[in-house]
Amino acid sequence: MSKKHREIRQLLTREAARLMHEESVEQYLDAKRMASKRLLGKGTKYLTKYLPSNGEIAEELHRISKFHMEENHQSTLFEMRMLAMDIMVKLAPFWPRLIGSVSTGRIRQGSDIDIHVFCDHPEQLYQHLDELGWGYETRQISIQRNSRQVEYTHIYLAGEYPIELSVYPANDIRVTGRSSTDGKPINRLSASRLRELIEEEHQEAWNLSQPLLSRLEI
Repeated sequence: MSKKHREIRQLLTREAARLMHEESVEQYLDAKRMASKRLLGKGTKYLTKYLPSNGEIAEELHRISKFHMEENHQSTLFEMRMLAMDIMVKLAPFWPRLIGSVSTGRIRQGSDIDIHVFCDHPEQLYQHLDELGWGYETRQISIQRNSRQVEYTHIYLAGEYPIELSVYPANDIRVTGRSSTDGKPINRLSASRLRELIEEEHQEAWNLSQPLLSRLEI
C-alpha cells in the first residue's frame, strides 16, 4: 500500500468514524459513502479503492468515543453491564446472550444493550415480558441468510439505556454467527460469563454493589 493510499484511507476512516459519533450515522456502509463523497467528491475513482474496513472504522470510533467519555466511560459501561445482567437473569428461560459493544466494552454515546434470546414461539416471550410488567415494542426485520431473506422479531425495551432483544429459533443457540464489523465469530456472553467479566473488569464497583445484589442468583 502506497503512502498516498494509506493517507487517504486514514482520512476516510476518521471522517466515517466522526459521522457515526457526531451525526448518528448508524451503518458503516453509509458512513463510508458519506465520507467518500465529502472528502473525495461524488463519482471519484477513489470511492471504493480506498474505503476502510468496518473494523478500521470501529477502532477509530472506539478511540473517539473513549476520549469523549473518558471521565465516565467505565462507570457507564459498568451500569450497562449490570442492567444487562439483571435483564438476562429475568429472561433465563430464553437462554439470553449478550453481544455487541456492552459485551466488548466498546460503548459510545447512543450504544444499546444488545441481547439475543432463543424461543420458537415469540408469544411465550411476550407473555413473560407482560408478567414482568416491562414496556416494549416489537418490529420485524428481514436479514439475508444463506442466500434468502429471513424475518426475525426484534423487541425494544423501555429503560435508562436502549435495550434490544433479537429473537432467534431455539436451535440457533448452537449456531455461531459472524460480526458484520470484522467478520469474526460473535462472542455471546451468558449471564454467568457476564458476571465473571464484571468481577474482572469492574472489581471495585462490583464489590461496592454487592449489598444491592444479594437477590441475583446466577
